[in-house]
Amino acid sequence: MSDETAIQVNFGRPMPVFPLDQVTLLPQQVLPLHIFEPRYRQMVTDALDGSGQIAMAVFDGRDWKQQYHGRPPIRPAVCIGHIAQHEKLADGRYNIMLRGVCRARVIKELAPRDARLYREAMLEPIGLEQDETPTLKALRISIERDLDAGPLARLADGAALLEYIRDDDIPTAALLELISFTLVKDREKRYRLLEEGDADARAEMVRREISEIERVIRLAVPQTGGDYPRGYTPN
Repeated sequence: MSDETAIQVNFGRPMPVFPLDQVTLLPQQVLPLHIFEPRYRQMVTDALDGSGQIAMAVFDGRDWKQQYHGRPPIRPAVCIGHIAQHEKLADGRYNIMLRGVCRARVIKELAPRDARLYREAMLEPIGLEQDETPTLKALRISIERDLDAGPLARLADGAALLEYIRDDDIPTAALLELISFTLVKDREKRYRLLEEGDADARAEMVRREISEIERVIRLAVPQTGGDYPRGYTPN
């Protein structure tokens, strides 16, 4: 079992798999989805009748568009999400809000069945929730300082991130999950965050990304103004 947000995951049962072209969900984060394809409408209906959980996966390689209506290969790391809210529309489509629960790894994908339109897989958990460590504490202090009076203060979402940082009720490991999509834009780096089970290792990834963002902001300082560009958003 995994219990990162007071929601348990039964790894002894198959999990519905919803693959997309990039990482769209990490633990603690919230993802709105509009569900319109018949296979995924069926997936949501079945999930709501069961645990309410779906594994968000990532296509492997660049040929997934040609195989999209079949079973394109997927990368092993997934994020299990819990359907926190849902709205079923008159035509059978859904609007759902998916909340990230935990990381997992595909160990076996189940064979197709006539009655089941979507994909299912057996999963195993990636990593366990860690207590606060010196690495996590140091990074939190550093990010707060830079968001308050350093280069990161000029980020478009800087004020919102600072509010998260200063909320002592949010553990640092969870905090890094919440802010990582704001700071990390590169698709491959996001996947590495998803597949990494160690919170200290993820913290180091975020630290390197912050250092690069600060370097870019400093390079963008106007030669005469001496100020950072307002509303800067990482690419």
